Amino acid sequence: MRQHDSRARTALVVVAHHRTDSLTAHTARRAAAQLETAGYRVDLLDLHAEGFDPRMNVADQPDWGNREKRYSEEVHTHMRRILDADAVVAVFPVYWQSVPALLKGWIDRVWNYGFAYGRSRPRLAGKRILWLGLAGATADDPVVAGMRSFLETGLNEGIASYCGFSRSTVGLLTDAEERPQRVDAEGNLLVGDAITGAEREAQYAAFDRRTREFVEAFVAEDAEDAEDAEDIVTA
Repeated sequence: MRQHDSRARTALVVVAHHRTDSLTAHTARRAAAQLETAGYRVDLLDLHAEGFDPRMNVADQPDWGNREKRYSEEVHTHMRRILDADAVVAVFPVYWQSVPALLKGWIDRVWNYGFAYGRSRPRLAGKRILWLGLAGATADDPVVAGMRSFLETGLNEGIASYCGFSRSTVGLLTDAEERPQRVDAEGNLLVGDAITGAEREAQYAAFDRRTREFVEAFVAEDAEDAEDAEDIVTA
């Protein structure tokens, strides 16, 4: 087992896909390895593999009159994993220009009232999050600009900022499909031929490079923020 400095920062890498052989899972593993190389302790949370149920239930329903409500033991365990992390990286396929039900349900049940919001000082204050969304659209598809804007508004402002995160970044990874696809002006889905051979290898090499660049930038910003916070404490 890899030995880590006791002062190393911890990153919670959350995978929201039902297949371990998916490009999403591959991207999460690459991001986790990159974070470990950068000196982080990594807690890899594969929501589907760990059997997380995204459906809300009575035990985890917010009680607006009691922000100290004790939620289910499953949710409490996930809350602890978030609290133990300095940074969170969520990796997911983009469905309908948003996150899949598995990830949304995790946020609904775990990022709950009294824990992630509902306090004058949020318990998640100061943490950083990187959202890596894999989209089937091609990079030059006009829909991408609106998709990015929608994700940034919903994830950065609607969730992360509301829950006290000091930094939230959306990394949109286009060209995630083997067969290029787009919707034309009349609403028709146009699907191209599957790429193969050297062209396919080049596409996925470029995909991995863009993932690496997003993680590199996030790590650099995280280190910067951590140094600034340390300077404030010691000043």
